[in-house]
Amino acid sequence: MPLPTDTYRALTQSVSAELASLRASTPDVMKAFGDLGRAAMADGALDKKTKELIALALGVAAHCDPCIAFHTQALAKLGATRQEIDETLGVTVYMGGGPSAMYAASAIKAFDEAAGATRG
Repeated sequence: MPLPTDTYRALTQSVSAELASLRASTPDVMKAFGDLGRAAMADGALDKKTKELIALALGVAAHCDPCIAFHTQALAKLGATRQEIDETLGVTVYMGGGPSAMYAASAIKAFDEAAGATRG
């Protein structure tokens, strides 16, 4: 599936802007969703980076480009390595087959873009 924008960073910006209407019309729902996300991703028995790797795998398996974009940006900020991304995507492809392999390629592109922006 082609991206609706040129970069994953632009995709996250576009999706965030598009969600403004939903946040305005359903503030309680969107606040609850945000609270759920913060609680689910908080350090616990699993650290934030591990949880973000899981979220990336699920985003790839669900064929969700915005999920890939948001989670690869978070992983780059958390200091994930390309090897950690690659191994996570290897498990995702193993569990999800061909469709996951296609979205794994998108996740690699998104992480490289995010890591370059974080480091550069």
